[in-house]
Amino acid sequence: MPNKRLSRSGRRPIRVSFEFFPPKTPEMEDSLWRAVQRLAPLGPNFMSVTYGAGGSTRERTHATVARMVKETDIPPAAHLTCVSATREEVDAVVDSYREAGVRHIVALRGDPAGGVGAKFEAHPGGYGSTAELVSGIRSRAPEIELSVSAYPERHPESPSEEADFDVLKAKVDAGANRAITQFFFDNAHYLRYVDKARARGIHIPIVPGIVPVSNFRQTANFATRAGASIPDWFAARFEGLEDDPQTRQLIAASVAAEQVLDLVDHGINDFHFYTMNKADLVYAICHLLGLRPTTEAAKPAAAA
Repeated sequence: MPNKRLSRSGRRPIRVSFEFFPPKTPEMEDSLWRAVQRLAPLGPNFMSVTYGAGGSTRERTHATVARMVKETDIPPAAHLTCVSATREEVDAVVDSYREAGVRHIVALRGDPAGGVGAKFEAHPGGYGSTAELVSGIRSRAPEIELSVSAYPERHPESPSEEADFDVLKAKVDAGANRAITQFFFDNAHYLRYVDKARARGIHIPIVPGIVPVSNFRQTANFATRAGASIPDWFAARFEGLEDDPQTRQLIAASVAAEQVLDLVDHGINDFHFYTMNKADLVYAICHLLGLRPTTEAAKPAAAA
């Protein structure tokens, strides 16, 4: 039977981006670059690299995005937070990114130094919020593309939904080009969030963040900390598969594909995938979206 989703996506191109985290060991670095080389030929808008709490991965993040500039044709997006750093220290990181050829920054306040759930306290002399960080980057590097975060189910620290939209509006007014959402599993949350954002005069793209669930228990624990709900029907899909990784992978691909294809039916054509430095699930979902390798985006690795 004709697939209305693929026929519709053929008239409205699907755009994707991929998120990675900087490796801690040589083995993790090998795994990361295998994922990058597998996904880069799909021609994503960009590939982002996260930034550890309190800048704990600053050097590794910089090294990873610098290597992406050298070894792929895909624009990298470097994460940057303002936790536990002065304005001068953050500005120096912005300068180092620019010198490495990075032209896209994902600007985030960052988790409190005490971890998720602890109270955020701005560093003396530092940026006090994401909006301040965005404004600082925009004034220092006006050519930089800026993405920020958004929370379809409300930020865990936000006192109300209205306060959440006030924060997002401040980031937009400061110069953000795009918002990328926290992951979610019920599309209704995202669709309502976008409608309410538009009603508040927020018109930048709000890109849904999608996480393929390769390990349900681990993802559920993280979702609890991040304020993302797990629908009963979603949990039921993975029930009894704790010791069956092969079937779990098949279910994970099916569930994530179902989610993104439903969003396509609602007119969404941009997706940001949290890859967890693994390529196979994300590649399979992109294939179902109609994406095919169109470019050899990964350049030959430079000699050591």
